[in-house]
Amino acid sequence: MASMRDIKRRKESIQSTSQITKAMKLVSTVKLQKAKGRAEETQPYFNKMYETVSGLLAKSGTARYPGKREKNPDEPCKKGVIVISSNRGLAGGYNSNLVKLVTKGDFDRENTIIFPVGRKGLESLVRQGYTCQGDFSEVINNPLFGDAVSIGKTVIGALENGDIDEVYLAYTVFKNTVTQIPTLIKILPFAEDDIKENAQEEDEKNKGAVAQMNYEPEEEETLGYIIPLYVNSLIFGALVEAVASENGARMQAMDSATSNAEEMIDTLGLQYNRARQAAITQELTEIVAGASAIS
Repeated sequence: MASMRDIKRRKESIQSTSQITKAMKLVSTVKLQKAKGRAEETQPYFNKMYETVSGLLAKSGTARYPGKREKNPDEPCKKGVIVISSNRGLAGGYNSNLVKLVTKGDFDRENTIIFPVGRKGLESLVRQGYTCQGDFSEVINNPLFGDAVSIGKTVIGALENGDIDEVYLAYTVFKNTVTQIPTLIKILPFAEDDIKENAQEEDEKNKGAVAQMNYEPEEEETLGYIIPLYVNSLIFGALVEAVASENGARMQAMDSATSNAEEMIDTLGLQYNRARQAAITQELTEIVAGASAIS
């Protein structure tokens, strides 16, 4: 059995840790309320943006747009992934689940470029041998639409230069306070199957009466304005949801840590009392034995 001194020291250490986790939980709760409202306000717009742009391209046939180019079928497909993680840990499996979307997915190290947002994701993926381009870690502290524009320009530039052929977005969808869903979506280029499926849904919805898509000015010029806005909007929406998800995950993790600490403190309290009773009993036994020896 551990000594009373060891038990007391451990109990005091856990109490100090419990105070820290409790304070972190309160901070995350306050931050979550603001981030949650922002995410819920912006989510419908970004969902509609994706639906609208995919519908436009479904009716635009072979129209060219920023990031779309002919790919040599004999060359391997080079992929770019925007990974939105956090700058701090102590958020349960929040960051590790995002990293798994890349490492456990169809993204080999030789043909994948990571565009990292958040130091935790950057550090983990670099350790596992992935190539990272840029570092947008400071963006996640207080994301603005201008930050999303900066990331979008970098990604579209890599597409147009031929550095990558496809762009994916890995982030965490904020469902509610206790549920956050790691998500991976393809944002460019639009897959032909997705475009055909969207067109079929439009046909069924409108019973075959689908209006011809007309552009003013020319379709390539129009899409040249729309596609960057679409990319920037999806990135910004993901950033906003990621902030809410991070604070929700950290609040849950700190709540669990605080509960576990309280349980350990109670257990150590019992152990301390037992050790104290054992010490008192031993002292009484020694006193009685000593008195008997004298008499």
